[in-house]
Amino acid sequence: MAISVNRKYVPTQTPPRARSGGWGAVAALTLCVATLIASEFLPVSILSPIAADLRLTEGAAGQAISVSGLLAVLTSLAITPLTRGLDRRILLLALAALMLVSGAMVALAPTYAILMAGRALLGIVIGGFWSMSAVTVMRLLPEDQVPKGLAMLNGGNALATTIAAPLGSFLGQYIGWRGAFFLVVPLAAITFIWLWRSLPGMPSPRDARAANGLALLRRAEARIGMCAVALLFMGQFALFTYLRPFLEGVTQLSVSLLSLVLLLMGGTGLLGTWLIGRAISQSLAATLIVAPLLMAAIAVGLVALGTKPLPTAALLAGWGLIGTAVPVAWWTWLSRTLPDDAEAGGGLMVAAVQLAITVGAAGGGLLFDAAGHRASFLASAVLLCGSALLGAISRRRASPSFS
Repeated sequence: MAISVNRKYVPTQTPPRARSGGWGAVAALTLCVATLIASEFLPVSILSPIAADLRLTEGAAGQAISVSGLLAVLTSLAITPLTRGLDRRILLLALAALMLVSGAMVALAPTYAILMAGRALLGIVIGGFWSMSAVTVMRLLPEDQVPKGLAMLNGGNALATTIAAPLGSFLGQYIGWRGAFFLVVPLAAITFIWLWRSLPGMPSPRDARAANGLALLRRAEARIGMCAVALLFMGQFALFTYLRPFLEGVTQLSVSLLSLVLLLMGGTGLLGTWLIGRAISQSLAATLIVAPLLMAAIAVGLVALGTKPLPTAALLAGWGLIGTAVPVAWWTWLSRTLPDDAEAGGGLMVAAVQLAITVGAAGGGLLFDAAGHRASFLASAVLLCGSALLGAISRRRASPSFS
């Protein structure tokens, strides 16, 4: 899951700070982030080999992303009340161990059911970790160093998002899709050992009050914004999940060229995360409206020009430039629209994003199997236009700081 942390964090209760830990533990958490994000989106680049090996359709194989997103949503909403009173060190170590088990299950999966079970475990890890990431950094570092710690986590997120797809495609042609997934196992083992050595005890009081993110949906501006975010990610993943079969079957690219195109898309994504700050400083509202409209235009362009390699590569470079960066704009919207409820709003947005990824990947897969890439890509364009429309409505209802 690609999510920015450049937002104001306002805890319901200020957590007690740990006596030790510090930057070593934050570095271990960053490795955990990178491994999680790479694992989440690795199927995108090796969807076709997975489908061929397990005798599935590409749409069915794409549900491996959907199931992890669904479990991430459920976990993010449930983990705080279910684990109240449990030392956060123990919980994070358990999640790291679960990530290792998930990687092994997926890499060795003899059947579709085992593959999906392994991906479901990954979803639990994703939802649990992201629910605790910011507050864990707050307990590990002095207050004046917390922004740098959150930035480090976001760096691991961005790096993994950039390299997961091209690296998976490249490795898949030499060691197979199972070998590519099995690389998660040693990374998870290193993460576990590093966390075990660096994390201090972080008790969680049983009477701690948990923020209620769902209560924010009583506010109209929150409902509109969350729906806009959901449509954005639905549209993005209805297309993004099925790029590998599209580039192989429609654009007719070799695996090497396909990997190069995905790497180009990742590189422009990194550039986009640097440029988005300038766009937001000019006009946040315009960014939230124009960005999804440009992505919708790219989706339509891929339908029209998808058989031509160079225009397709150029369009996907534009998709990476915009799609990787636009979530930063929505986190900025959150900090300006819900400044006093940033923690609760942030948890709600994580759930909305994961649910949208699940629905977008699942719906896109059904359309891809039933009617081909045109149906799923045009559906993506419609969803992205819906996000732009809700962004415009949100602008009309917002305070002057939103513009």
